[in-house]
Amino acid sequence: MRQIIPDNWKKRINNFRLDLDARFDSALFSSLRGTRELYERYSAFMDRFYVGGWKRWVFVEPLSEAATIGLGGLVLLLALAIPAFRETADEDWLKKSDLAVTFLDRYGNPIGSRGIKHNDSIPLEDFPDNLIKATLATEDRRFYDHFGIDIAGTARALVTNAQAGGVRQGGSSISQQLAKNLFLSNERTIERKVNEAFLAIWLETRLTKNEILKLYLDRAYMGGGTFGVDGAAHFYFNKSVRDINLSEAAMLAGLFKAPTKFAPHINLPAARARANVVLDNLVDAGFMTEGQVFGARRNPAFAVDRRDESSPNYFLDYAFDEMRKLVDTFPKSYTERVFVVRTSIDMTVQHAADEAIENQLRQFGRDYHATQAATVVSDIDGGIRAMVGGRDYGSSQFNRATDAYRQPGSSFKPYVYTTALLNGFKPTSIVVDGPVCIGNWCPQNYGHSYSGSVTLTQAITRSINVVPVKLSIALGGKEGPKAGRAKIIEVARRFGLKAPLPDTPSMPIGSDEVTVLEHAVAYATFPNKGKAVTPHSVLEVRTGAGDPVWRWDRDGPKPRQAIPASVAADMAGMMSHVVSEGTARRAALDGIPTAGKTGTTNAYRDAWFVGYTGNFTCAVWYGNDDYSPTNRMTGGSLPAQTWHDIMVAAHQGVEVKELPGVGMGEKLPQVANGAMAQAGAPKTLEIKPGPPPVLTRRGAEVLVQVEKLLDDAARVAEKAAPADPRKPAKPVSSSALAFPENYAAATADGVTTPALRKN
Repeated sequence: MRQIIPDNWKKRINNFRLDLDARFDSALFSSLRGTRELYERYSAFMDRFYVGGWKRWVFVEPLSEAATIGLGGLVLLLALAIPAFRETADEDWLKKSDLAVTFLDRYGNPIGSRGIKHNDSIPLEDFPDNLIKATLATEDRRFYDHFGIDIAGTARALVTNAQAGGVRQGGSSISQQLAKNLFLSNERTIERKVNEAFLAIWLETRLTKNEILKLYLDRAYMGGGTFGVDGAAHFYFNKSVRDINLSEAAMLAGLFKAPTKFAPHINLPAARARANVVLDNLVDAGFMTEGQVFGARRNPAFAVDRRDESSPNYFLDYAFDEMRKLVDTFPKSYTERVFVVRTSIDMTVQHAADEAIENQLRQFGRDYHATQAATVVSDIDGGIRAMVGGRDYGSSQFNRATDAYRQPGSSFKPYVYTTALLNGFKPTSIVVDGPVCIGNWCPQNYGHSYSGSVTLTQAITRSINVVPVKLSIALGGKEGPKAGRAKIIEVARRFGLKAPLPDTPSMPIGSDEVTVLEHAVAYATFPNKGKAVTPHSVLEVRTGAGDPVWRWDRDGPKPRQAIPASVAADMAGMMSHVVSEGTARRAALDGIPTAGKTGTTNAYRDAWFVGYTGNFTCAVWYGNDDYSPTNRMTGGSLPAQTWHDIMVAAHQGVEVKELPGVGMGEKLPQVANGAMAQAGAPKTLEIKPGPPPVLTRRGAEVLVQVEKLLDDAARVAEKAAPADPRKPAKPVSSSALAFPENYAAATADGVTTPALRKN
């Protein structure tokens, strides 16, 4: 039954609603009026500060713009500093940096150490006073006065560098340098400098000045593979840092900013000149008088002769990084920070790798316009037997074997052919080498020619570019080339490549970037019967007291079946032709089954050879740090020859294993007096790489004239001399003898035909 509301209640409800509406309207009106009055008062107040005319444009507007830009810059700096905050997120950051490791080779012989020396770490008060003063006078005179960033020192360095037209003076404080040593890399980027500044301020809030100085003295790289002033004192002077004199302290203090340039065991005159600059700084800073430093000037320091000593520093850096990651996996309750680590390195192979790269660069680097190289030798279990991260660790500690991403060129193609074999293709499958385009991109072969119908084995042997692109299209089927490239990337991931590998049409011919380390160990999948392995340098970890902690064969990741063993064998058979009759004939090993692939990138910026036997795999890269082109260097030249020289040493005294899909290899033809033993020999002969086959027009004319003179002289001598059946009927062209690897053959009448080299 519906309830009827009385009329008086209806009136009350209506009156209440009208009253509420009136109150709301009144409050809104009052608030808006009050806001307007406040704005008018604010405007009247601000009008007192109004500046017009020239004063506004000279003072007010620039200050306003500066404030706006400054606020935007502050926001940008905070955004860039996010990685710095992440570096300090772990409360155990200082303990991690206290790791101390002594490294042994695979046979138990000491090869070096990394980290702070816990067992004989020296308190700051025990450091010689002259070393502390020399360090502060040279590195950071206002160290005890600034908050982590020396504004005055930075400004002074900027002015000095601007006047000199280059970097003449550093502006980083000791706190900034310590932040870089503890958390950052040596790359020269704005982002790193911003992070360095924030981390320096953060360190100042966490540590005292003396603690910062002590950490800096213990962790700074001092050249010669040593870290910390005490390690440097033992290395250079064969004494504890407690016992060094003023001249030796000045020499050590001069190493902080340029340890490789002024290392006394490499360049003693430069080290003494730098030490003299440090003595000048001591006087200029008022820490010492000229009379106090006079004796050190007259009697400069002598360093221990260590020129014959070599340490695998690139490998040690890599092993130390691996050890730091490994320690993080130990139980949290484990507090040990001093370890002895047996590594996978073989110093015989390491020395051979160092020597091979240095010899090739010294002989042919200038001709080829190549200044850097890197190589990694691995066993088929992934253990690193040798690593060269650059030509000279003393000049640059950047490890090009582990940290540099470079285009692999055609050496990436085995992953493409493997994907094809996994999807129904055979080594004898026919693919037409002809024009093909994906969108606006049309790949070209070396020499801009096509071979027509070829098998996959012929295509990889000749390093044809079109065929891998056509395979990527065929692998995609109805889904298109993108799906085919996705399959290739997935197979490359199975092999162990962790590089980004962006999907681009040119990816199948090696336009994506990889590291030498990953590329070398990924190839181990082929001789390992399709099992992919993890690159590693640590075989066994023990405490300083000798207690076992970790072993690779027990605790490390196990091999994983990436591809069927039959596919790995087929690929080895295909890639063996690259060495026996293709672009990598210089890599052929006498009596040892060998397979591999060369690689050369656009404009000859990168040259690779990655190959393997039944025992080892090895990747060799040549190029320049600034990505400048080489002088037509291909993977079949210096990289293949370097690979050959390294692998000859690696197989000394080793039982040669059979390479699945290839067999046990064959003996190479013998060569007498450097000449070709038979007409077909160049296919398997070891030919030392010479200068690139590129001559100026004037040089070519001179060679032609010389050749004609030699031929004329030979004909005159032949007519004058009596007939001799043992004498050749026609002389071979002198240019063919000078550069046999750059010509196809020498004809009977001395005319040579140039043969284009492809990669």
